[in-house]
Amino acid sequence: MADEILVQQEGEVCILTVNRPSALNALNTKVLAELDKAADQVAADPAIRVVIVTGAGEKAFVAGADIAEMKDMDPSQAHEFGLYGNKVFRKLELLPQPTIAAVNGFALGGGCELALACDLRVASASAKFGEPEVSLGIIPGFGGTQRLPRLVGVSRALDLILTGRMIDAQEALALGLVDRVVPAETLLEECRKVARAICANGVQAVRLAKRAIRQGVERDFEGGCRQESELFAESFGPEQRERMAAFLEKKSRTA
Repeated sequence: MADEILVQQEGEVCILTVNRPSALNALNTKVLAELDKAADQVAADPAIRVVIVTGAGEKAFVAGADIAEMKDMDPSQAHEFGLYGNKVFRKLELLPQPTIAAVNGFALGGGCELALACDLRVASASAKFGEPEVSLGIIPGFGGTQRLPRLVGVSRALDLILTGRMIDAQEALALGLVDRVVPAETLLEECRKVARAICANGVQAVRLAKRAIRQGVERDFEGGCRQESELFAESFGPEQRERMAAFLEKKSRTA
């Protein structure tokens, strides 16, 4: 049986691909378990600088959680499923490496929530986004009610979640749900370009900056600033000295 999550390392970049194209990459317990394992693998590998998350095939990034698996769940089983999905997505969100969602088609329900758990979102021009859970008689269960309003604002999140409507890539860009929209045929290469731009910077600095932002937005402003000062101080060391010395040397040569 094929792996549900493909792990492909390209130098300092790791590509995680949800590999259920026949089911539009729908998330079931097995997919979540493999994503959980892949996140642990990535976190433990210092050679990986950036992670790209995408879906197999051209039709879907992830079309949602697996309805066939959820259909006969009772509330207790649904609670466990929701907790597990939230745990895995939170682990992905808190990876030390920056993550980029390469959204190559439908990103609906759990698929939209997976994209929201990534740090950056790059969409193909044909991508579609939505949180249609209410049409199935449920609500988003993998962090959508929490991450979406934090990203696009409460009113816009309510609009998307309460209507369950689907939006195209350009509207997602206008709402701030995605960071850029590119032609479908160049999606992965554009994500690789973003990854290379990140990899060109200091390893520790990038990780500390992500940590400062991710943890800072969950604190009050003063607490976030205190943490920033601590992480700013932590960034001073061998990497900082080497990069600052190189900057000053280059500046002196061009003066």
